[in-house]
Amino acid sequence: MPDTPEHERAKFREMKEGTAEDWAIIGKHFREFAPGVADRVLDHLRLLDGDFGGFPVDRLEHSLQTATRAHRDGRDEQYVVMALLHDIGDTLGSYNHPDVAAAIIKPFVREELHWICQNHGHFQGYYYFHYLGMDQNSRDKFRGHEHFNACAEFCEKYDQAAFDPDYQSEPLEFFEPMVRRVMARPLKTLYKIDQPAEAAE
Repeated sequence: MPDTPEHERAKFREMKEGTAEDWAIIGKHFREFAPGVADRVLDHLRLLDGDFGGFPVDRLEHSLQTATRAHRDGRDEQYVVMALLHDIGDTLGSYNHPDVAAAIIKPFVREELHWICQNHGHFQGYYYFHYLGMDQNSRDKFRGHEHFNACAEFCEKYDQAAFDPDYQSEPLEFFEPMVRRVMARPLKTLYKIDQPAEAAE
């Protein structure tokens, strides 16, 4: 990433010293940087290529297979993108990868899909926790939640089923336009920094 000239940087040393001019500069840079989030996410997803972790397929193939199964089952683009990215946190959040993925997709998908992504680890554990001395029924703590059945279905139909070396998944390139469309703009924004000054007023 090229260096930013000093005249294009805020002047404060502490945020409480910031001025409207400082934040106009920061907002301008944010608006130029933020639209590239889909490309950065796709680049990070590629880091899963060749990382097997002992599984029958590598983590990228598992992600592609999960998304392909969801797509072929007629799920909408938000759902398919969630399925594609649900394990993207494996390399950064070894102990809490669902939280990493959920944080990335949260601005771009409906609440149900964010919940599925954030909690799929407990639900996926139904298929193997008992082999590791853990509680196979960890997901039961969520029984009664409005998205319980949807998360159980995601794991049963797409996630736990996506370790087949013979399955013909779509390539990452197939999903790239979907990722870009879904991540083109947040469904809701916390701050107006992502809007031009005149639109934020």
